[in-house]
Amino acid sequence: MLDTKKELRRRDDVSLKTPDLDRIAIDLASHKLLDQLLDENPKLKEILCGAQTEQEALAAMESWAASLLERCPQARIFLENERPGREAFEALTWRDYAVIRLSDYIKNAGREYEDLNLRGEIAVSNPFKMLWLAMKSGKGGAKSYFFEDMIHLFRQLSGASERCTPSRKQVKEWMQRWPSGLDPRIAQLREKNKTRILNLIVDQIEKQERPHPGYKFEPGATPEQKYAQALEWWDDWHFHLSFAVRSPDMLNEMLDRSLDPDTMKLLYSAEKVGIPFFVNPYYLSLLNVDAPDYAVGADLAIRDYVLYSKQLIAEFGHIVAWEKEDQVEPGKPNAAGWLLPTSNNVHRRYPEVAILIPDTVGRACGGLCQSCQRMFDFQSGHLNFDLDKLQPKETWPVKLRRLMDYFENDSQLRDILITGGDALMSSDKSLAEVLEAVYQMALRKIEVNKSRPEGEKYAELVRVRLGTRLPVYIPQRITGELTKILADFKSRASEIGVQQFLVQTHFESPMEITPEASVAVGKLVSAGWTVTNQHVLTTASSRRGHTAKLRADLNAIGALGYYTFTVKGYMENQHNFATNARAVQEQMEEKCYGLVAETFHDRIRDFPLHAEKMTENIAELLNDADLPFLSTDRNILNLPGVGKSLTFRVIGLTRYGRRILEFDHDVTRAHSPVVNTMGKVAIIESKPVGEYLRHLESIGEDVGEYQSVWGYSMGETEPRLPIYDYPEYEFKTTREMTNLEL
Repeated sequence: MLDTKKELRRRDDVSLKTPDLDRIAIDLASHKLLDQLLDENPKLKEILCGAQTEQEALAAMESWAASLLERCPQARIFLENERPGREAFEALTWRDYAVIRLSDYIKNAGREYEDLNLRGEIAVSNPFKMLWLAMKSGKGGAKSYFFEDMIHLFRQLSGASERCTPSRKQVKEWMQRWPSGLDPRIAQLREKNKTRILNLIVDQIEKQERPHPGYKFEPGATPEQKYAQALEWWDDWHFHLSFAVRSPDMLNEMLDRSLDPDTMKLLYSAEKVGIPFFVNPYYLSLLNVDAPDYAVGADLAIRDYVLYSKQLIAEFGHIVAWEKEDQVEPGKPNAAGWLLPTSNNVHRRYPEVAILIPDTVGRACGGLCQSCQRMFDFQSGHLNFDLDKLQPKETWPVKLRRLMDYFENDSQLRDILITGGDALMSSDKSLAEVLEAVYQMALRKIEVNKSRPEGEKYAELVRVRLGTRLPVYIPQRITGELTKILADFKSRASEIGVQQFLVQTHFESPMEITPEASVAVGKLVSAGWTVTNQHVLTTASSRRGHTAKLRADLNAIGALGYYTFTVKGYMENQHNFATNARAVQEQMEEKCYGLVAETFHDRIRDFPLHAEKMTENIAELLNDADLPFLSTDRNILNLPGVGKSLTFRVIGLTRYGRRILEFDHDVTRAHSPVVNTMGKVAIIESKPVGEYLRHLESIGEDVGEYQSVWGYSMGETEPRLPIYDYPEYEFKTTREMTNLEL
């Protein structure tokens, strides 16, 4: 097991005592960067040299920043306006970003923050005090990543660095770096992997190493017959659950013993601290063990979901719940103010939306993603892979009715997301029962609403969603029987006013879009459900052009982007963390070439009404609008208690160089009134921009292609495309919010 205390102390942001940190000498690399910063900025050097105290230095910086604001009217207006909005954000110049950040650093100097990356230690942001101490005495404890960030800030401020937005041609060239799982050459590699894995499983069954009553060979069967039988089982999704890898040694064996000793040592540590392993044979076949030139590094985004990092291992057992609104005490409102019927079946932050987690096998997943936002629940054992114990109990039908009563008596709810775990891990029978309960609830709500006067009517159900990664993890799960259940539900629910039916899945890489996944998505589309994708922007998947290629390949199989998430969580996700600056850079420099012009909004708004024609409709729109892909997703971070937003400003910098971001909620959608009292949310990133770039460099990227990432120190949440708007009612609903206690 890793020495966690040593790992944390190495970060040097821990709050010992401020005077102790102030006395820590900066290292040689930091000295050189400080000299470079001062040489490039005579005015800054003059201020720091002339100040006798840190207070004098801060006052002189404040005066300088005020003079800069006078010469940057758009920046001044942006700072003075409490909610500037998207239009004001897009009007800012590259230098305005720097002037605003400089002003925010000064305004928030000395402010303390609880740093949950470091288990609640207090972090203090005072960049100009650290610069003054470093220049005066060579102390202050700041690290090289801190000075590197400051160098780029002042280059942006002086105009020495400018934003050079890549062309559409450049973005398309970046996209071509990333092969798809539909590429025949990649498919051939996967067939080779499949053969190797099946032969191993056949051998394990023969030797009784992994006996299973449902998967046995006939006595006297030849090796060829046994393999042919196993090949048939490959198309059965239960087979992949039954033979999922549950240990490091078995994982290495299935990967042809290709994992190096250091990786195995980490995986043994993960097993020791209790991190579950659950990787099914199909998904394992997507990982290359012998990669030709055209596939080197292409599966890295997948590997980083399967192979656990040292940071996750060090933190497991100490992980703090990121989504505070999911922590529920009976009878008490959650962090967003909502009273919930049970402690673990309904998650909620918005008035219009509720997440339903059934007491079925849907509480499990088809695999464990290293960056899972619910790793806290795996740590507690609330989520696990003990599939037999997760079968519905006799009390479940009674509880299900109580949950439906809650939804029926809610005044604002119009959107239910059935997830887990994973909605499609439930059996067909269990899922059909849940959908039938939702249908009956919606029907009862309509009937009761008839007696309510205009303006007092409750919102009725207009959208049903299923959250699942099984089209990626085990596409064999999307069977004809499941497709029929979904099609029948849509047909009946459409008749009572439900208009939108979405399957929200999670493709992380174009390499996950395989022939099998394409067939699975096609079946869901044929059932009349809109398939949307929630992508997580990890370091590996944030490489230039990777997310754009993912959008294009998803469009080709009939799926749309829904969200591109910044990785959530604290130090446990540090390895996979791509900074919010990169999320904004991707939005402004790559995703922009897929924006759907307003002239096509009416057309795209109707896509869910004809979901069975989604593939053809997407292709026609791409052609008519001359787009390489559709940017129907929004780049956001899922904030604790507040919801999804990318409206932020960088207001501080730790000694280690990790940026401190202050987020506001998304003003384009309805929220719980609690947002009016909770204020803005400060997030300390788990990785400095410089460290993120070093990580990219270590996986073969040219960091020169990312230089503008330093300057993206603020963001503004994008407007939602009309395809995701709720349909209007023909009646006036009440403004009253039920099930709410502030």
